[in-house]
Amino acid sequence: MTNITIKKAETGDLSAVAALAEKLFTPSDALEVETELLLSDEGAAIFLAYAENMPVGFAQVQLRRDYVEGTATSPVGYLEGVYVESAHRLKGIAKRLVETSEAWAKEKGCLEFASDCELANSDSILFHKAIGFSEANRIVCFVKGLV
Repeated sequence: MTNITIKKAETGDLSAVAALAEKLFTPSDALEVETELLLSDEGAAIFLAYAENMPVGFAQVQLRRDYVEGTATSPVGYLEGVYVESAHRLKGIAKRLVETSEAWAKEKGCLEFASDCELANSDSILFHKAIGFSEANRIVCFVKGLV
């Protein structure tokens, strides 16, 4: 396996983080701006995984102080997203990114760590369960326009 290094992203890593984030999240004009704000937010962190000095994955974690499904404490460390390039998957990189995110959340005083995924994303569900998450609930969200 290639030597993997994980580091907390800084402002100078903005383009690397944004390029990876576009592969996970819905691309938008605001994605880079939002990412830049997260990099300077004490209640958030982005961790980059490097293989041979090339960014190959990232995890985004934030503190959530509102209610988080299945939790009893606040704040809760929340895995907002984790992504690894397809050529580097199944090598434990995503797990290491999540473990680094959990350690950050513990340093911030969190007693619990949570995440979510779409109901139909069976790969993500299996990944979460494989690294120690337990399912808290399944929900269907609704929206109704008021115009």
